[in-house]
Amino acid sequence: MGSRLDLLIQIAHSLAVQFGKNCEIVIHDLTKQKLEHSAVYVENGHVSGRKIGDGPSGEVMEAISSRQGDPLPDRLAYRLKTEDGRVLKCSTVFLHGEGGQVDYIFCLNYDITVLQKADRVIQSMLFEQAKAEFPGDEREPEQTACNVNELLDSLIRQALVLVGKPVEAMNKEDKVRVVRFLDEAGAFLITKSGDKVANLLDISKFTLYNYMDGGKKERKSENPEEA
Repeated sequence: MGSRLDLLIQIAHSLAVQFGKNCEIVIHDLTKQKLEHSAVYVENGHVSGRKIGDGPSGEVMEAISSRQGDPLPDRLAYRLKTEDGRVLKCSTVFLHGEGGQVDYIFCLNYDITVLQKADRVIQSMLFEQAKAEFPGDEREPEQTACNVNELLDSLIRQALVLVGKPVEAMNKEDKVRVVRFLDEAGAFLITKSGDKVANLLDISKFTLYNYMDGGKKERKSENPEEA
């Protein structure tokens, strides 16, 4: 049976093969080496220039020195910048021994510089023109419906999001909100929409119409000039 270090090396190699040359993985062994020369295994060291015999990054050194005697929490998905300006997305996992001390450090550094540049280009293509035409509109784009059935489904999804509960957890007030939202959105102008909504909410058509009538009366009381 292999050691913990052998297992870490196996995992590191697998990840490097999986994610390619932009994925650097460094393993530090603190059980035998001094901290400043603790790197015992490196995959794709060209990403940050790491090599065997190097120490951890300054951020990791600082974390270790500031938590003497306490188990160190892992640092996941943080960003660092190299000297030549490339951006790395990093995760650092601390593996502790039985006494709570750090025995190994497993570092994964992924060069996301090209991905960030591509993302900026894509974002510019998708949104810059829209921002120019509709300044201040930062809402998520809505899915357009191709037919009335899709429109009804879309309105139902919006109503459920508005209430924020699954149908099984809804009380009467929640179901009234769903019905009135759909009514105001014109959903019940769609043929057989009442049947679909009543079945969804597990209410009778009679109850559905009562909810709709209650909403109409409430709106008239709030806006008597529309009565």
